[in-house]
Amino acid sequence: MTTVTIGVLALQGDVREHLAALESVGARAVTVRRPAELAAVDGLVIPGGESTTIDKLLRIFELADLLQARIKEGLPVYGSCAGMILLADRILDGTADQQTVGGMDVVVRRNAFGRQVDSFETDLEFAGISDVGDGGPVRTAFIRAPWIEEAGADVDVLARIPAVDTQGRPVAAAGRIVAARQGPLLATAFHPEITGDTRVHGLFVGMVAGG
Repeated sequence: MTTVTIGVLALQGDVREHLAALESVGARAVTVRRPAELAAVDGLVIPGGESTTIDKLLRIFELADLLQARIKEGLPVYGSCAGMILLADRILDGTADQQTVGGMDVVVRRNAFGRQVDSFETDLEFAGISDVGDGGPVRTAFIRAPWIEEAGADVDVLARIPAVDTQGRPVAAAGRIVAARQGPLLATAFHPEITGDTRVHGLFVGMVAGG
């Protein structure tokens, strides 16, 4: 099977962790900072970080228009945390001048789970992963995370916050959408690269390869 080349947008955020995760599941992973680099990849990861900062840097580095064009052409893109915000067509609680590259018919609420001190890890049932093969929940990390407030008819919901945590306690955000896919676009509110669970990256590599 041909090895796919997947870029990680390397303007800000946890770039190194995504590169390592992609390499571990068989992709050739490269950093993307310039238009020529973006034009050369088979897929792209937009990492977690500060969505407002990444938005501004996309425009400064003259990548925003090209990325929007490539998404419209069908480029597979995986957005994690801040990346989910940037893939959303509409956002809530953003800054007055904040823009997105869009592509996913979702409304995303920025910083929905609270501040840095409200960060947490949990296990999630993830459609297409937990129900395949040996399965099992995906270990996830939420850090100043968004959630999807509304999803359009063409969006496949892949994971929601469970009703109780791993200790059996009720969860206030139960039922909130935290992973979704629309065609070649994949978005998660959490950081799988932090917990070391590479199955989401494996799913994305499969999407890029045409699986």
